[in-house]
Amino acid sequence: MEPEGLTSAVERKRDYILMTFAVFMVMAVLGLADNLKGTMLPRIQDEFRLTELNLGLILAVNAAGYLTACTFTTALARKIGIKTCLAGGCLLVISSGLFIFLAPGFPALVCAFFLMNVGFGMLDLSAAVIAAKIFIKKTGMMMSLAQFFFGVSATLSPVVSTSLVAVRFGGVTFGWRYTYLILLCFAFVPAVPALIGRMKKQSGEKSGSGYLKVFKKPAFWLLTLILAFGAACEVGMASWQVNFLEKAYSFSDEQAAYRLSLYFICFTAARLALGSLIDRIGLITSLAASTGLAGAAIIAGVLAGQSGTLLLIVAGIGVALIFPTVLAVIPKLFPDVIDEAITVILTCMGAVIVPTNFLVGGIIDFTRGLLAARPDEESIRIAYCAGFLVVGLCSICSFAFTLMLRARQKKAGRLV
Repeated sequence: MEPEGLTSAVERKRDYILMTFAVFMVMAVLGLADNLKGTMLPRIQDEFRLTELNLGLILAVNAAGYLTACTFTTALARKIGIKTCLAGGCLLVISSGLFIFLAPGFPALVCAFFLMNVGFGMLDLSAAVIAAKIFIKKTGMMMSLAQFFFGVSATLSPVVSTSLVAVRFGGVTFGWRYTYLILLCFAFVPAVPALIGRMKKQSGEKSGSGYLKVFKKPAFWLLTLILAFGAACEVGMASWQVNFLEKAYSFSDEQAAYRLSLYFICFTAARLALGSLIDRIGLITSLAASTGLAGAAIIAGVLAGQSGTLLLIVAGIGVALIFPTVLAVIPKLFPDVIDEAITVILTCMGAVIVPTNFLVGGIIDFTRGLLAARPDEESIRIAYCAGFLVVGLCSICSFAFTLMLRARQKKAGRLV
């Protein structure tokens, strides 16, 4: 008969492996599903005859769905458990795939996207909380490794979706509807290990005092702004890059999807290769380097014209490290209130992404209106460049707030 201590050690290791696998698979599903919009939006735009402002509305609604999930996920997790909450998010994502497939018009499609992103928000927040609690050692490396799975599937997403949309079966071309339905069904994968594995129960989780504790810290608000603008940049790159390349530079669907895949290759390689360096050179210092690189590369890439598309690909290196590094900083600065800090930070992140995506679409439409007297090709190119610059400016804002956080923490002798 095995000693009780040995049995519990084996069980703890098994549970750690299962929950780690669940976190990694959540990231893979999010990378695959959330980045479908980059290649699918031009097709949706053609079918429903949408303007760029309409596209901005879709992306804003996406962020609003994510934001909605952030407002209730932690409270729900305390009642039903974080694992069950994660599994519920998986079910919601799968259900949304059916609603997207059946959507008869633009309003119904917007509602389906909202539901899908509520599921994404539940998955992302649940996985972030689980990761913060189980990745105690080498936090920066493990958070980057989790996000590496996001990067791998995000890299495959443009290629897989572009190929799948053209598949014919039984005389029917799949198109964007079948593509969403099929790929969103992969959300069942992380639900299985999440329900099998066990999480150690946390003692003394009191939401009221925890929120007050984080609200009083200036570092918390700086970290919130860093992630909010950094994530707005990440979402903007994934959502608008294909449309930008197609409309501004007349790239074909395949050429634009190929460049988006190259961007995600840089994105993924950075998370894999640089994750271990984050802990060595410092989390906040790494954050400053990544936000600065991303912002500079995107703005320079847009201003350089068609020859600058390579810089947009390279920007993936900087963009990749923002989200996992912030998640690694949270448990270091707020070890006693991890749940509350993650909840508020991700909620504020969603609140910034909503108007940012709408702003990009609005600027494109507004600029095209101002340049109506010019040839269509020229006005579209200038309008998309103006809109896409907003994405780069978001990263520059994130860089500025990171420098402020670094100066504050260094002065206090708590630079992590």
